[in-house]
Amino acid sequence: MKTAPPTNEVQTPPTVIITGPTATGKTDLSLSLARHFHAPVISADARQCYRYMDIGTGKAPKKIRDEIPHYHIDSLYPDETFTAAEFADRCREWSRSIHDQGKPVIIAGGSTLYIESLIRPLDPLPPRNEANIRELEQIAEHQGIHTIRKKLEDVDPDYLKRIDGPNPHRMYRALDVWMQTGKPFSSFHRNRPLRPPDNTLLICLNRDRQELHDRISNRVDGMLAEGLVDEVRNILDMGYQPELQSLRTVGYREVITHLHSGLSENEMIAHIKTNTRRYARRQLTWFRRWEGVNWIDQSGKSEKKLASILCNMAEQLAAKT
Repeated sequence: MKTAPPTNEVQTPPTVIITGPTATGKTDLSLSLARHFHAPVISADARQCYRYMDIGTGKAPKKIRDEIPHYHIDSLYPDETFTAAEFADRCREWSRSIHDQGKPVIIAGGSTLYIESLIRPLDPLPPRNEANIRELEQIAEHQGIHTIRKKLEDVDPDYLKRIDGPNPHRMYRALDVWMQTGKPFSSFHRNRPLRPPDNTLLICLNRDRQELHDRISNRVDGMLAEGLVDEVRNILDMGYQPELQSLRTVGYREVITHLHSGLSENEMIAHIKTNTRRYARRQLTWFRRWEGVNWIDQSGKSEKKLASILCNMAEQLAAKT
């Protein structure tokens, strides 16, 4: 009986994507997985990439990041922009480098567009047209951002539903693509399935609704105790404008309103918690549209137990490849 000849083919380690609504525990699980496999972590958070924005984005402490290398943290200044398509391109580069070391790629974060860019890449888009962007910015300045929102609703309602809160940068870019091509921005990724590629484990964390709300409340209280208001004040004192896209996110925009527009401290806290809960609901709605998701309900489970489950799943995937 003939035996198969030995093969020298080196198998590619798996990619593990850990996502889920805010405050579900993505960071802690990614760190446990990183320690288990002695691997770095790629942040798929659209705000942790900004310097100075530490408390409000829930970055892992610097001491931990010195222990476990992280990609896409503190890589931009608050007045710089970074798209989901750019993230996907950079993530492929980082992943190749990590895989070349024989290690699994661990990606953790809750940015729906970032994660979706990995499981369903965009078709090629036209480059940003600065004249179009300036025209849209002038319309917003003179007629209000609601005019831009209404225009996007008319030409691309599907994409408007996907945008997390008030996000002029993404609205401008979507309209820019439409102005150049006559096609909705959302049409550039409709022909691809919403499922992870081979050799990829897509984990979506979730918790009981009340447990998640309690965690959000405790997280907001913790951020404020750590000095979120001072963090925002320092960023503004550096000369960064409150209208920047990086600062138009939950936590930062409410603190800015508190500092500049007379919103009381109690009102600010209530608004941050309410808006964070709403953001978590929008995230869940989006994640439920994806195929091939491994849902993990964390309610009442210890972080150690969940980390063990996740490590076993990653090892089983690696054994199959």
